[in-house]
Amino acid sequence: MQHQNFEDIQPVKTDIEPFPQSVSKANLPEIFLSHVHQFPSQRAYTFLNNGEAETASLTYQQLGDRVQTIAARLRSLTAPGDRALLLFSPGLEFVMAFLGCLLANVIAVPTYPVRRPQHLERLAAIAHDAEPTLVLTTQDQLEQVRSHCQELQLEQIRCVAIDQWADETGADWPPLDIAPETLAFVQYTSGSTGSPKGVMISHANLQHNLTQIQAGFGHTPQSQGVIWLPPYHDMGLIGGILQPLFVGFPVVLMPATAFLKKPIRWLQAISDYQATTSGGPNFAYDLCVQRIKPEELHHLDLSSWDVAFTGAEPVRPATIQQFSAKFSACGFRSEAFYPCYGLAEATLMVTGGNRLQPPKFHKPGTPDIDQNLAQSLVGCGPARNDMDVVVVDPQSHDICAAGQVGEIWVRGPSVAQGYWQQETATAFKACLGETTRTAIGEHTESPFLRTGDLGFWVERELFVTGRLKDLIIIRGQNYAPEDIEYVATRSHPALRPHGSAAFSVDLEGAEALIILHEVERTAIKDLDAESVMNAIRQAISRHYELQVSEVILLKAGSLPKTSSGKIQRYICRDRFLENTLNVVGRSHFPVNSLQSTSTTPCLEEERQVKESATAQAPVTKAAIEDWLIQNLARYLKVEPSTIDPRLPFADYGLDSSVALNLTGELEDWLNDEIEPDVFWRYPSIRKLAEYFVEGD
Repeated sequence: MQHQNFEDIQPVKTDIEPFPQSVSKANLPEIFLSHVHQFPSQRAYTFLNNGEAETASLTYQQLGDRVQTIAARLRSLTAPGDRALLLFSPGLEFVMAFLGCLLANVIAVPTYPVRRPQHLERLAAIAHDAEPTLVLTTQDQLEQVRSHCQELQLEQIRCVAIDQWADETGADWPPLDIAPETLAFVQYTSGSTGSPKGVMISHANLQHNLTQIQAGFGHTPQSQGVIWLPPYHDMGLIGGILQPLFVGFPVVLMPATAFLKKPIRWLQAISDYQATTSGGPNFAYDLCVQRIKPEELHHLDLSSWDVAFTGAEPVRPATIQQFSAKFSACGFRSEAFYPCYGLAEATLMVTGGNRLQPPKFHKPGTPDIDQNLAQSLVGCGPARNDMDVVVVDPQSHDICAAGQVGEIWVRGPSVAQGYWQQETATAFKACLGETTRTAIGEHTESPFLRTGDLGFWVERELFVTGRLKDLIIIRGQNYAPEDIEYVATRSHPALRPHGSAAFSVDLEGAEALIILHEVERTAIKDLDAESVMNAIRQAISRHYELQVSEVILLKAGSLPKTSSGKIQRYICRDRFLENTLNVVGRSHFPVNSLQSTSTTPCLEEERQVKESATAQAPVTKAAIEDWLIQNLARYLKVEPSTIDPRLPFADYGLDSSVALNLTGELEDWLNDEIEPDVFWRYPSIRKLAEYFVEGD
């Protein structure tokens, strides 16, 4: 294909309804204060602590009072542009703290709450990168947060509980004079803990992206949201918390763990509150298909739900079809599905269609589309609202023809300011494509964001096919393969340094993690392959809460690498699929049923285990042990006799999804609420059973 100049490129766009002019010129703090004054008694946020009962709610007046108090205190403790880490358990306190930062011109840094060791490692990396002045939290978490800061040698950071200011009164501020380029917050991308990347989101970025979400979803003040997505994830924060505030409609929030333990809670809340907009990654819809019982459908009315957004991971046609089929009797319409594409570096949303337009599908073998594609794909809509999206050959930088797969490049007002403290980093420059500006055309007014995602255009619809690089995406979370490989290598002395490849493949309709690892030549003779493979699986489970589907040990020197020694993960993946690897040991661990899109009925033995889960058995330590053995075996698709109650859950590759689902079923069996982290605090069947019977 001949090279094209940029003036010949016609970026794909769509006609959208413009946002009201009076709102489009205002920043989010101004819009928020306007809502406080115009609609003081209107409910803004409702929180369901266990995903069922209302435990907190705030009207705009109540929210305004709390936020302005927090902002006043923050102004007395900080200078404009200081950073504040937000460390909160699920609840409305996070919302108040975030908005308080916006009003005080403090840069908010949403952060995972620390529940397990790997969260502490991530907190350390973010804190050292962001260099915050404050950590904001609540009084019931304050001592724990201070302890974490001391452990991480961050004693210079002041830890503050925002609820200690609950009885104070803040100033009734006029709209703030905030420049569009002023940073609103820094969004640290999920995945790598060793080198965190904080995406700098300005007020202009935020305002533009919220505008295009509102236009695409068709939101009005009469809309109603239900959101379970965590607030430290861009989809949960921008799409779930800030979008309702921007438009002025109420939203019901619940913890992600409440949904993951019992997916029915999500759909029941949509039914109870007659929500019009809600969504999540593809796996969330799969969970509903697999875990919501037929008898629970009778209580659901999903007829109000007209925007079921889905993104953050590949959207699967089978998921859309199976969810629509199962819940059509509850009033759900398949045209409510709203597949969209975006990334944190572009604030959130880049492409998406219009409300109540049926999803578009691509099938293999379609004329004029790359014939190397073997799977059906779901379209993610056209570019929106002043966003230029082109698909480019990653080597030649030629614009790809319709149907030709290339790298997705993005440009527009939603593209972020860069990575915090990495403005001059090579990786950031490559991401923006500054060095390729002349290659795409001298008339380029500003550089494109190189997303690293692959896709193609057909009839103004973007289809996303995968990643240019090796990023692993499982259940909407990003994982750097280098990090997983590093953890795997350190798990056993028989493993060869720099001899590992981690990647994901589609198995049984779900992304499955595969790890290849070379064995030292000196270890081959007396190799206990099973022990080595178990060590890898346990290390990954402990560190990432991920289940490894398959571990393959290779002869030294057989891992595909470039002449300079770089691991060729795509070739590794191809050889795995072709079964042409030089194998010395292999351990297959089935993809658990939570990730599968299959609707195959349960086996008879699985049915019996499920029925026993609701039996009125004596709650003894032996009974709990037996329940855990039977159900863990069911999820892992192994014989119960292979489960040793004394071994750590990590030995079985238990991931967070399985643990939370087991927690939900155990709650039903014991008829009692259970903390979501019990499987990590009591990390074996025996210890967990002892806790339930004997306590701490």
